[in-house]
Amino acid sequence: MTAIRHLKVVGPASKKRTVALPVRKPNAAYRSREHLIEREVERLVEAAKDNRWGLRDATMVLLAFRHGLRASELVDLRWEQADLENAILHVRRVKQGTPATHPLTGRELRALRRLQREQESKSPFVFVSERGTPFSTRGFQAMVERAARAAGFDMKIHPHMLRHSCGYKLANDGVDTRTIQSYLGHKSIQHTVRYTELAPTRALVSTWFPAL
Repeated sequence: MTAIRHLKVVGPASKKRTVALPVRKPNAAYRSREHLIEREVERLVEAAKDNRWGLRDATMVLLAFRHGLRASELVDLRWEQADLENAILHVRRVKQGTPATHPLTGRELRALRRLQREQESKSPFVFVSERGTPFSTRGFQAMVERAARAAGFDMKIHPHMLRHSCGYKLANDGVDTRTIQSYLGHKSIQHTVRYTELAPTRALVSTWFPAL
């Protein structure tokens, strides 16, 4: 017992250091811009048409741009949301976004009707894989990247750029910020003002996607 009385606790000689994890830089550090202009979207649509499932892929790109859809909103799109008789698309938003009703253009209607006729699985989902299962967000991302390479883009293209492209298109057409907010389903207008602030031109009258 006497020997134990002289023992004392000695702290470790070395200190444990916190391992610093690599921090991902903002998207702007990796890409020169976060949106496409209308003719670039058209290039992407045309390139997607050359895929094995060209009709499906081109329609996905077109609708993502035309309605400012996130990848998750696009792949979850169901036929019950597409009123083809009245040319209306009922858009459901994620991230607590505001749902909206959008008009469908003639180009979209033709593509959707043909896609519905040719869909073998008769799935409730608009966009399905070759196995008849709902298309995945990862699959859409990979498809967009392949189409971008085929179209000759020298920058990395990702699906969310189509949603940003929609916002910039509307802003350049002179659509007011509140209308853009409603169209894109933004809960906060702070997410919308960047489109109007960065728009290089502002038309006096909105054309609302005359070409696409």
